[in-house]
Amino acid sequence: MAERSYSKPSPDELRSRLGSLQYEVTQHDATEPPFRNEFWDNHEAGLYVDIASGEPLFSSTDKFDSGTGWPSFSKPVAAEYVVSKSDISHGMHRVEVRSKHGGSHLGHVFEDGPRPSGLRYCINSASLRFIPVAKLEAEGYGEYRALFGDARHTAQEVVAHDNACAVPAPGEAPGCEATIEEAVLAGGCFWGMEDLIGKIPGVIETTVGYAGGTTPKPTYEQVRTGRTGHAESIRVLFDPKKLSFENLLDNFFFKMHDPTTKNQQGNDRGSQYRSAIFVTSEAQRQAAERSKVKAEAKWRKPVVTEIADAGPFTPAEDYHQKYLDKHPGGYTCHFMRD
Repeated sequence: MAERSYSKPSPDELRSRLGSLQYEVTQHDATEPPFRNEFWDNHEAGLYVDIASGEPLFSSTDKFDSGTGWPSFSKPVAAEYVVSKSDISHGMHRVEVRSKHGGSHLGHVFEDGPRPSGLRYCINSASLRFIPVAKLEAEGYGEYRALFGDARHTAQEVVAHDNACAVPAPGEAPGCEATIEEAVLAGGCFWGMEDLIGKIPGVIETTVGYAGGTTPKPTYEQVRTGRTGHAESIRVLFDPKKLSFENLLDNFFFKMHDPTTKNQQGNDRGSQYRSAIFVTSEAQRQAAERSKVKAEAKWRKPVVTEIADAGPFTPAEDYHQKYLDKHPGGYTCHFMRD
């Protein structure tokens, strides 16, 4: 395959092109949450390229289910575009992988993958852009089309989950640990919540959407009826070293809305406006229970906030995202209370 020209964009271009999460992962070596990222469960045939530089990195033909919750590959699609370096951060020794020309942090490689390579490239979805087979030529990657044969029958291997992340050795920590945490919160109209939460130090990225319901991939028109079971919610990605989950709840979530009104915030009424914390781990559940007790003592009446496991989160339509940034002075019923 012919050598192509790739380079790292300027800092200004990176900041303008990349989302906050993508920037933190690729430029600051962060690790996104497992199981709740874009490509960990993607089974479509195609090519994964560097989100910043466009370098071809991995193929769906080498992708497998490692049980870790991150996209996993047995080898790069072009070894010359993936470089390795020693990583002794976070109290462990690992081998980091980066894109050669873009210099993007991709993830790490471990020697507990499937045969024949025996390798597992544990990669952040936020470092990748996925190009389906049907779009390879249009995107300028036509020379890789032959890798996929009949793309309709591209198989992706499932291997035993016996690697150091999915099943660490007794007494040892997992080889992969997220440095970014996710919270999914509901407390009335998501416009106002996002406007306040997005300004909290330690918050990396916010997305408004729908959580807690039963209808797959609901639309706003469906959710607003109150019949899907969803709540207007906000997905918050934050740095737990700068902002703990319990701090987020105690000092922000339980102060920016009234958690004592059932299915109501201000003039908004219906189950889609309920107060809820959708937890992504047992540690979050315990923190949410503690925070709810503290909130009840401060509000001096019963707190009706629901605490439930975080299921699928569906991002809302584009016009809802950062709504109050686009429409200063628009409707909100949220404000910070003492």
